[in-house]
Amino acid sequence: MAWDERQQRLLAAMGLRVWAPPAAGAPAAEAPAVAAVAAVAEAEAAPPVRARPAQAVPAAAPAQAPAAAPWSPATGALAGLGWPELREAVAGCRACSLCEKRTQTVFGVGHPQAAWMVVGEAPGEQEDREGEPFVGAAGQLLDRMLAALSLTRAADGEVPREQRVYIANTLKCRPPGNRNPTPEELAKCEPFLVRQIELVRPRLILAMGRFAVQALLRSDEPIGKLRGRVHRYQGLPLIVTYHPAYLLRNLPEKAKAWDDLCLAAEVFEGRAGGTALDALQPAQ
Repeated sequence: MAWDERQQRLLAAMGLRVWAPPAAGAPAAEAPAVAAVAAVAEAEAAPPVRARPAQAVPAAAPAQAPAAAPWSPATGALAGLGWPELREAVAGCRACSLCEKRTQTVFGVGHPQAAWMVVGEAPGEQEDREGEPFVGAAGQLLDRMLAALSLTRAADGEVPREQRVYIANTLKCRPPGNRNPTPEELAKCEPFLVRQIELVRPRLILAMGRFAVQALLRSDEPIGKLRGRVHRYQGLPLIVTYHPAYLLRNLPEKAKAWDDLCLAAEVFEGRAGGTALDALQPAQ
């Protein structure tokens, strides 16, 4: 089965090497189109990536459906805030002890009217220093993943909305030593994320990492059990995948993240089985 051009770009961006066998009696240079993926380039022992079969995508089972987020819509002082006021509120927040050791808050980046929204976990040391989510090696990997789908975090108004991405974290301040966030810290910061989602009004959310999934889906299940399905957050389709920082430490898992991005693209374009286009419109 041949890969289309977009799939080949995505494979290359994810660090996957594509192998094509030569035709019988022909030199390698005259080999036919791509036939299989051999392995993750950085990890020789990684298992091969297989093509995603055309099939209906199961929605999350009703029994496992997450409870509605209690903070949506944003309540109290955040209700009705626009982008400038919300950014100012985040910068001045002292709701938990994380404010005491932060260099600066990490608000978000991308186009404020994006069709895609990426939600990560908590800022790291470099994010705390630069004030932007997903920078450094993890950010570079994320950008390559997005570019493979013709998506960008750039706030350029000339880019069509379908290619725009807005990126935000569940926490706006770095936990000391990059430790895991506490439930209290996640709860205190959640209204900011909820208001960002309300303002962006994305058509699809990509939740990256365990704490992003916990915040949005109210689920403690491992990512491995939640990925591969279409979830819902306040009526919006949500796809679960691994955080880029995790992928850098676990190279073979890049193949699964590639599969998750393919699923997200299928859902966004209305090609996933059982997904109606009208279900992908922003919640009213």
